Amino acid sequence: MDALVIHAPGDLRVEQIDTPDLLPHQLQVRVRAGGICGSDLHYFQHGGFGTVRIKEPMVLGHEVAGSIEDVGAAAQGFAVGERIAISPSRPCGLCRFCQLGQQNHCLDMRYYGSAMRMPHVQGAFRQRIVCETSQAHKLADHVSDGEGSMAEPLSVALHAVNRAGPLLGKRVLVTGCGPIGALVVIAARRAGATQIVVTDMASQPLRAAMKVGADQAINIVEQPDALGAFSADKGQFDVHFEASGNARALLSGFDVLRPRGVLMLVGLGGDITLPMNTIVAKEFDVRGAFRFHAEFAVAVELLNKRLVDVKPLISATLPYRDAGRAFALAADRSQAMKVLLSFD
Repeated sequence: MDALVIHAPGDLRVEQIDTPDLLPHQLQVRVRAGGICGSDLHYFQHGGFGTVRIKEPMVLGHEVAGSIEDVGAAAQGFAVGERIAISPSRPCGLCRFCQLGQQNHCLDMRYYGSAMRMPHVQGAFRQRIVCETSQAHKLADHVSDGEGSMAEPLSVALHAVNRAGPLLGKRVLVTGCGPIGALVVIAARRAGATQIVVTDMASQPLRAAMKVGADQAINIVEQPDALGAFSADKGQFDVHFEASGNARALLSGFDVLRPRGVLMLVGLGGDITLPMNTIVAKEFDVRGAFRFHAEFAVAVELLNKRLVDVKPLISATLPYRDAGRAFALAADRSQAMKVLLSFD
């Protein structure tokens, strides 16, 4: 079968790989759609991120949906032809973090399309994949394959909202309106946030965030002082979701986050120097959010029950054989939010 294999920065190839054998408790899935994630872009553009680097050829991709082609002899609850979203997360279930219910911190995690371990964990941008039944979540008929592939980034946003604590009636700031930031808007609204303000340096992501529920969008290039209106009385926001990984975006929330507010770090960036005196004086809670686990099933249920709409965030769907153009489009924030690959 065909797969998208990254060899080095800019060197992404369509190659033939073997279809793994189907074990009794597994499913063989025909991949239909896959979303290009920020980490996929980092591998494509830079060969990795932080200290994580490609050391051997690796199939990219971890946001996928498809249809079941074969069911293992001992797999129950699934049938050929059913459509599913596939969680890319495969925790061991045995380590102390799995036993604590913190599977996203599994000591033996195998996560599709990740160079964090050697040998690398091969990804899901391929025509067929074999997965565990625990990774498979059925999609309703009205949910498209493309929408199903959005369950993974939606899960990231749901986990961040979970980490932030109760949002009912809260005022929320989201800095960085890429796909994750926009999905945080959706998740925060479902969680009961009554005011959501978003900021970004580009107009297109801000427009998308408004389509999915933001109350106010601020282009910080065109309106560099607009957030100042929220600094009165030691700050107006209860929670600041930082989804850009940018130091200036992170620091922009310090004046507008109220005392004992929650600073929720979602975006990955480099090391940043923080004004610790402000954190102490305003008694901020600084929290991180990394991946997800239980939230994947919740994301699919929200999609199945039409409780969220991710369609406004899907900018384009291109065939996998045109991956170079798809990755270039995904990197262009003036044109695209989420770019999908079709494996039909």
